[in-house]
Amino acid sequence: MEPTQMLSVGIDIGTSTSQVIFSRLTVENTAGYFSVPAVSIIGKEVVYQSPVHRTPLIDESLIDGEALRKMIETEYASAKITANQVETGAVIITGESARKENARMVLELLSGFAGDFVVSTAGPDLESVIAGQGSGAWEFSEENGTVVVNLDIGGGTTNVVLFDGGEVRARGCLDIGGRQVTLDSRGRIAYISPSAGRIAQACHLNLVKGEPVSVETLNRLCDKMSEVLEQMLGVAEPTPLLEEVRTQGSALFKLPADRPVRFVCFSGGVADCIYQPGREPFAYGDIGVLLGNAVRRGRLFQAFRVLDASETIRATVIGAGNYTTTISGSTISYTEGLFPMKNVPVLKLTLSEEERCWGGDSKFLYEKIKWFLAQNDAACVVLAMEGRRDPDYQELKKLAAVTADALDRALLPEVPLLLMVRSDIAKALGQIIRQKLSGKRPLVAVDAVKAEFNNFVDFGRPIMNGLVIPVIVKTLIFG
Repeated sequence: MEPTQMLSVGIDIGTSTSQVIFSRLTVENTAGYFSVPAVSIIGKEVVYQSPVHRTPLIDESLIDGEALRKMIETEYASAKITANQVETGAVIITGESARKENARMVLELLSGFAGDFVVSTAGPDLESVIAGQGSGAWEFSEENGTVVVNLDIGGGTTNVVLFDGGEVRARGCLDIGGRQVTLDSRGRIAYISPSAGRIAQACHLNLVKGEPVSVETLNRLCDKMSEVLEQMLGVAEPTPLLEEVRTQGSALFKLPADRPVRFVCFSGGVADCIYQPGREPFAYGDIGVLLGNAVRRGRLFQAFRVLDASETIRATVIGAGNYTTTISGSTISYTEGLFPMKNVPVLKLTLSEEERCWGGDSKFLYEKIKWFLAQNDAACVVLAMEGRRDPDYQELKKLAAVTADALDRALLPEVPLLLMVRSDIAKALGQIIRQKLSGKRPLVAVDAVKAEFNNFVDFGRPIMNGLVIPVIVKTLIFG
């Protein structure tokens, strides 16, 4: 079948900035025997990229949803694109914006700008991974088998992720960013975040809202912020301040003892100021330029090799969904009446994490699932793994016990237990789990479907007399 094209939109709502991008995806449909079309993206062309807008706020706790909607409508008009032309897309809300009181309501309001959106809030640790993928750090780590740390320094937070050979080994987030202190047109302090206040106190600086402040004073503040980032990466002695400014709900960032960091990469709005110095100190009415300068002259540039990011301010999700429709294997297990299900986030275990599950570590898996649900603001999750070829019954029984225990404790009682395994063990695994839980929880276990971290999955109604299930895997495209 000839390749076809589809129009996608990505809307990224961050702490400081929001943006819209339209892409034309070239997709190739190949129909297999007894299957629905399999869709693969073979090309992507950005056809319109909006200016970077300030994220409109009503106050410090509320996003101005109506102003945001009008801004996006304006960008649709500028691109000469209507909502009914857009076939797919993503709306992602990140940074401090994800913690605003009306974040979920705003997301639902914006989801109407296209048909079948992936709509998601990205918690601080998940955003770290997304930004690291968008900046090119993940790809560099995977291709070169090396350890890379990406620091995504935005307006309100710095999201940090460590990739080792393409695998996530550590992630975390600090309340350090370019909008932690803002100034009015007369050089007086308009806003000081609680985190910036704590850092100022540690520097013995007296920052007062409404009072003028010098560049020298704010340079001292930004030098201390940079030092806290250095503490996180092990090139400065840790102080209590490192824990004090850790973002609520973020994981504790732990450097692996066996693999030293070789490279660092920067993304986020402040990264532009790091890679391209020389701007006016208060060009954006905040400390972003000064913070970028502080990082550039600090120890991170001395201790590590610094990679150029393929994307900086646009490193978080600005693309849309790559939809791949496949058919599950026939060795599956499921509860009737659950389908269809749409936009369920995928938690893909790494091979080392999967080995811990085969070894019986349910506590680790429970904590991983709870973290993932919190990061995605989700109630449901698809647990994905590679599986083993021809495991014996005792091995399967141990894996079933671990997954059943972890998922049953992590999920609300009415939420189905969803498993996706590459190898053909789903039916046996699902049957053992069903027995262990005495059939009290709905269950879907499918095999022969490939899904990765940050994917979303749709489950269609069973076909061929219930033998197989259509599965649509949606891959977010970055940068």
